[in-house]
Amino acid sequence: MKVLIVKASALGDVVHALPVLAWLKSADPRMEIDWLVEEGFAPLLEGHPLLRKVHRIATRSWRRQGRLTALREGWRVTAQLRREQYEVVLDLQGNSKSGLFTLLSGAPHRYGFDRQGVREWPNLLATNRRVRLTAAEHHISERSLAIARAAFPGGRKRLLAGPLPVRPETMARVAAQLAGFGLTGRRLAVLHYGTTWSTKLWPAANWQELVHELGKVKGLAIAMTWGNEEEREVVGQIRAAGDAGVVIWPRGTLAELVALLAQADVVVGGDTGPVHIAAAVGTPTVSLFRVTDASRNGPRGDRHIRLQSPLACSPCLRKACDRDRECGLSIPPSAVLAAVMQLLGQDEQDRCRPVSDSVTEFP
Repeated sequence: MKVLIVKASALGDVVHALPVLAWLKSADPRMEIDWLVEEGFAPLLEGHPLLRKVHRIATRSWRRQGRLTALREGWRVTAQLRREQYEVVLDLQGNSKSGLFTLLSGAPHRYGFDRQGVREWPNLLATNRRVRLTAAEHHISERSLAIARAAFPGGRKRLLAGPLPVRPETMARVAAQLAGFGLTGRRLAVLHYGTTWSTKLWPAANWQELVHELGKVKGLAIAMTWGNEEEREVVGQIRAAGDAGVVIWPRGTLAELVALLAQADVVVGGDTGPVHIAAAVGTPTVSLFRVTDASRNGPRGDRHIRLQSPLACSPCLRKACDRDRECGLSIPPSAVLAAVMQLLGQDEQDRCRPVSDSVTEFP
């Protein structure tokens, strides 16, 4: 059985779809599974022990180079897919782009969402097995698993996140970096500033207060990660206002980021890819949700604490809002600090102390 997963982007969404791999392999250990993904996220999947092959696309780059380039590259990838002769395609994206590759793959069985579940209606033209979601499949990972269960109901392994293995050589390289910064021998908190939406950001002043308070915790090392130069500048301002001992982690590869998050004791951030990666590699997280829904997007399990803005309009899914500042300040640093300390305390006790999986709101 040859199966293709189509989940091209974004980073967090790709990570959320990883539990599908364990489900499929538990349904048929001999199944050969490939994945179609945007090239920027391919390093996350390449070398994964449950995958046979990763197909790369670069749709944004293709469009920038003109229509002819987009057509030529799109056909090249399509030819690769058709040569594989997939029996089943699982379209976990539900938009027009994913639908195009799903349809052109030539697979006889093409699973996707029904009219209520798709993100863009043309996707319906690409699939011939459509899955209706239930209220129990609210979480984004459960949406993907619903399609996998419909296609292969014999699966048994249902994970909350991951699996996302890390290569030993990458772990060793990042461990050497940690040693170079003097961060070994202490517990490590990784704080990620930055998201794709400005309305998902937690205010810099709140980060400054959190860093200041965490700097008082004996034996705790702090590293801050970032995604672009603008975020790097803000991270520098956060460190300047707090503890000079905070390390601004240098930009590396995606694989190195995964390895860093795997070696952390706790990761703090908004609704963004690095937080979801941390959950996938088994690291406890504190995640902050403003305009998106923690119960739909947040890491799940007893090692994760999700903090949702208490405003009545949250989650609103807005990328711009007149109440942006009020919303950002509605999750206080004291609540985040308490959550971090709870998880660190859990870690000290071999992570045996239960932590509620409920979404917490702070008045």
